Amino acid sequence: MAISVFDLFKIGIGPSSSHTVGPMRAAATFAQALREQGLLEQVSRVEVRLYGSLSATGVGHATDRATLLGLMGEWPDQIDPQRIEPLITQLQDSQVLQLDGRHAVPFDCSRDLLLLDESLPYHPNAMTLEASSASGSLLQQTYYSVGGGFIVEAAQIGAAGDSSEQVKLPYDFDSAAELLALCKQHQLRVSELMMANELAWRPEAEVRSGLLKLWAAMRECVDNGLRNEGILPGGLKVKRRAAKLHRSLQELGKPNVIGSTLSAMEWVNLFALAVNEENAAGGRMVTAPTNGAAGIIPAVLHYYMKFNPDACDNDVVDFLLSAAAVGILCKKNASISGAEVGCQGEVGSACSMAAAGLAEVLGATPMQLENAAEIALEHNLGLTCDPVGGLVQVPCIERNAIAAVKAINAVQMALRGDGEHFISLDRVIRTMRDTGADMHANYKETSRGGLAVAFVEC
Repeated sequence: MAISVFDLFKIGIGPSSSHTVGPMRAAATFAQALREQGLLEQVSRVEVRLYGSLSATGVGHATDRATLLGLMGEWPDQIDPQRIEPLITQLQDSQVLQLDGRHAVPFDCSRDLLLLDESLPYHPNAMTLEASSASGSLLQQTYYSVGGGFIVEAAQIGAAGDSSEQVKLPYDFDSAAELLALCKQHQLRVSELMMANELAWRPEAEVRSGLLKLWAAMRECVDNGLRNEGILPGGLKVKRRAAKLHRSLQELGKPNVIGSTLSAMEWVNLFALAVNEENAAGGRMVTAPTNGAAGIIPAVLHYYMKFNPDACDNDVVDFLLSAAAVGILCKKNASISGAEVGCQGEVGSACSMAAAGLAEVLGATPMQLENAAEIALEHNLGLTCDPVGGLVQVPCIERNAIAAVKAINAVQMALRGDGEHFISLDRVIRTMRDTGADMHANYKETSRGGLAVAFVEC
């Protein structure tokens, strides 16, 4: 499967890529299918069935709201977050759903949106949408939200002819070993190889402008997080900290980007907190590669760009391309879904990606880059996904800050070596996959174990 950098990085809304962005995209796709098949005007009822992890933590992750917005024809990369609350309030008050934004259908959330205990076999994040007329079912589709905003229709599973399969990449790789061999054979840096692959989809100018658009969205998310204060929604009464921390750090001198000081660490923490507080509040951000881990890559890149006087737009492009190379390996050979392998697949993958990106712009060889990514991922193995109250707040927000600092430390260690190391990135990714398979379901985004339960017991 050919995966583009723009598959891994998407502009969306919080708080979850798998539980918010994915379900919204699935529901919008369903509404679009009704319109394109000429069935929209016949619909008199819509039923939503959420399974597995989407049911267990769906309300805390805004899966219910996201699905309703998608059915209204809204898309996560286009909707203004300020419109969300009025649209949901209007539906709840009127009990009328504007399907695809143009066809009124009665909708009672207590009757038509079902949170089911059962799970479907393909993936823990499953949902079924059904539209009916007075004479019976018109269209029914099951979707799986497989992490990072990716969705898979049940009908597509195992089917040939996927468009991503048809894209022929000049330097296709399925392992880090293959990536390193290609870089060595063709005398390419990782970012150069990734750019060549991206040209299979779009011109270089479009790749660069698209990546800079993602960077602009990341910067805007950080800026919003530094400005906004108050209590995060959801009932835990978690206070935003980024704005207050920013004011205190502004009184300090700017640290050196290569330096290893407590001041530097606090700036990295700040940027990560800002992003994930915005995510928890349902703001606009970039899945990188997921929402739950969305603060790590922006924090590391933001810090490099802000405090390195020689940084430029080319560094942004190289950073994101190199980060995507590792994200592709994690997605192909394990998972970036917390519901599938725990938080090691989200925060662990993002930490490894951020390390790869930073290593590239600091001049690492491909072997040093692979070493940095390996160190970062290795020390996130076994990380569980156990959000308190089903909200992407505790421990998720702080976890991003810790992982961002960890990514920088991994790069510093790798740059002190020659790229030779004991355990390969490929072995660590396979270990993440196997650890996720062995992990009890209670620790994979169900809020039925770990910190989620410990908080209730206290």
